[in-house]
Amino acid sequence: MKLFLISLTIIFFSNTVKCQTAENAVKATVNNLFFAMKNADAKLLISCFADSAVLQTILKNKEGRIIVKNEQVNEFAAFTGSQPKNMADERVVFETIKIDGPLAMVWAPYDFYFDGKFSHCGVDAFQLVNTAEGWKIQYLIDTRRKTGCK
Repeated sequence: MKLFLISLTIIFFSNTVKCQTAENAVKATVNNLFFAMKNADAKLLISCFADSAVLQTILKNKEGRIIVKNEQVNEFAAFTGSQPKNMADERVVFETIKIDGPLAMVWAPYDFYFDGKFSHCGVDAFQLVNTAEGWKIQYLIDTRRKTGCK
């Protein structure tokens, strides 16, 4: 019985460590994206995304209707890379991370600063895939607002 309990404890803790490792790897990919933005590093930014990644933003148009704007990773990277370092500073809080094998979901409220000044806040919702090269962002959609922020 004692051997059984010891074995069960080892199995439990080894599974917990594996989960923490996967969660940390997912966080590292997301953090690399924001590090790339802050450092105007287009190459690093592109490396955070899967080849067929989708980027979308939920916005209100001039008429006040909700629209979804699509963006290409290469265009986002080119814009980011053309900015001076420390121009774009997105600060996230990892509120929820769920992982099932090669799929991860991240829900991360954020505050965005541009040129040192608060610009807007919102939520980033990521879907990541664990590829041969590691975790890559497959899908990113976010909200953006200027009111209701901290």
